Amino acid sequence: MSDKKKVEGSSFLHESKPALKKLLEILLGRYEYASVLAVDSEAKIFSVSASGINLGDFGMLCNRGFVIKVYENGEYAEYSFNRLESDIKAQAVKIIDEIESLKKAVPEQIERIKLRVLKDEPLEFVKCTEYEVNPFELGAQSIIDKLTDLRQKGLGADERMLDCAVRMSCQKYSKLFLSGNKDMEQNVLWTDCAMSFVARKDNEVKSYFTSASNLGGAEVLDRLEAMIPHSVEMTVALLDSEPMVPGEYDCICTPEVTGMIVHEAFGHGVEMDMFAKKRALAQKYVGEYVASPLVNMHDGAAVGDEVASYFFDDDGVVAKDTLVIENGVLKQGISDTMAAMRLETEPTGNSRRESFRRKAYTRMTNTYFEAGHDKLEDMIASISDGFLLENATSGMEDPKNWGIQCLVNMAREIKDGKLTGKVYSPIVLTGYVPDLLKSISMVSDDFELRGSGFCGKGYKEFVKVSDGGPYIKAKIRLG
Repeated sequence: MSDKKKVEGSSFLHESKPALKKLLEILLGRYEYASVLAVDSEAKIFSVSASGINLGDFGMLCNRGFVIKVYENGEYAEYSFNRLESDIKAQAVKIIDEIESLKKAVPEQIERIKLRVLKDEPLEFVKCTEYEVNPFELGAQSIIDKLTDLRQKGLGADERMLDCAVRMSCQKYSKLFLSGNKDMEQNVLWTDCAMSFVARKDNEVKSYFTSASNLGGAEVLDRLEAMIPHSVEMTVALLDSEPMVPGEYDCICTPEVTGMIVHEAFGHGVEMDMFAKKRALAQKYVGEYVASPLVNMHDGAAVGDEVASYFFDDDGVVAKDTLVIENGVLKQGISDTMAAMRLETEPTGNSRRESFRRKAYTRMTNTYFEAGHDKLEDMIASISDGFLLENATSGMEDPKNWGIQCLVNMAREIKDGKLTGKVYSPIVLTGYVPDLLKSISMVSDDFELRGSGFCGKGYKEFVKVSDGGPYIKAKIRLG
């Protein structure tokens, strides 16, 4: 018997549904296409560190409101609001008037791109994710007690530990999508957690970070606890680290570093709203080799049980598994509905909004390289002089030129097929994306997907994503 429970739906959305269907009926009487996206979400964040205890609502993730999308004469318009009036007919007239006024206010100098009408195939379902421990029912004190216990275990693992900060966040959201032929509801719960370790030796202070996440509840904290011994060992090892001598080396990337490369080096480059704007070099390479034949890359909300998994996107497209690279060949990108129509392709279910107040962009979901057949020990044994890259820190994408710049906290030296114990830090990965991906010569049978962070579209529009994959061996320029 499974102890898992299904996430319950939103009473607010259920109570609002009759009025929304009436509103939709009026809009469909005026426009060729109309849809309504309704959102109700709550989120919490908790942290324990030397600076104290913090807990409360995760404001950016708490929202309740509606998005109207309509189509007429080759053009789309959207209207968002957060309150349903008692007189739905009057509200519908007001919405139509405001949409038409906004359309007339568009300056003549702006190009009006004509698009086809969205496909609206009949679809009706209610789907819910599952969890073991509901963090919203667990109570703040129980969560803080658990985080405090994790912190004490981290601090007590070595006398050189200066601090251990522990964080957990969670979101439960419900979405309803209605159109002429669609009636879809999804109820989703995700939880993520992380630990930051700080150690000191004389005047040297070093830090290390680890995380765990799931499409589920607070049970993920048990996975975080299992990571403490290795995390403390690596934090302490960093105290004796040396600067890296710049050069090109044979490297093995841990799954989290692989995930950063997938996301930053290539994921952003295949977001097809950038294709439509002619801002992505990848558009010219569809059908060509961009990576080693060992590389298969996916993105999709329908794969993995992670923070970026869902059943339909914010334009009502059912979640998919998109094969971006197949045996080294770039097959296709990922797209929202508007970009797909501009490019005359099929949308891939990647329309995502930061909130109902924001427009939908092409956004990554679960992005990863497939596992291979190599063993990690064989990969290490194959290197005479190189490094194991660990603890991804941050990265920057350059879709227009396919450059890469990523930061990794540590490089563990490999000599004659063995880890020597010597550590270098900090590490910068640079280079031309296809050169790096084509140099991949081994791919492990391990696989890991994590989603502890957010991804912005430029400097804003943040959504939850996950990335990862196996260990990979490649030639990488380090500095």
